Amino acid sequence: MQRVTNCILIQQNKILLLKKPRRGWYATPGGKMEQGESIKESVIREYREETSLHLQNPELAGAFTFIVQNADRVVQEWMMFTFICNAFEGVQTEHCDEGILEWVDQDKINELPMAEGDKKIFEHVLSKSGMMYGSFSYTEDYDLLDMQLDPSTP
Repeated sequence: MQRVTNCILIQQNKILLLKKPRRGWYATPGGKMEQGESIKESVIREYREETSLHLQNPELAGAFTFIVQNADRVVQEWMMFTFICNAFEGVQTEHCDEGILEWVDQDKINELPMAEGDKKIFEHVLSKSGMMYGSFSYTEDYDLLDMQLDPSTP
């Protein structure tokens, strides 16, 4: 099972997002964990690779399982660990191989094209404190089939 980390970086009520070229959907910068790496090491490294920014004290906000399926057959499965952070060092890169980096107003996040599960994660992280645990099932076209969410605090 693949493991990925990402981080919601918030500065002055804006969030740095990555617009992916494949679907034109927005996502949080991050990527695949390397063997032997902790999730915190991974999110700091991946974020720096995509943005050139060095996260300062990212905090784990959620742990999620994602399944892509075709009928009853699982096509892909991965775990994602989402962090939140309010401080960084460095200067943002002008070019990212993964897509276009864009600072977006927090109150505009829900209007952007993105995976439905990501919208639920943003909703929790931006309005509540504490961890969120969940699982999401998608079709191969990334239509949401099912989700189960368990926030640790109401």
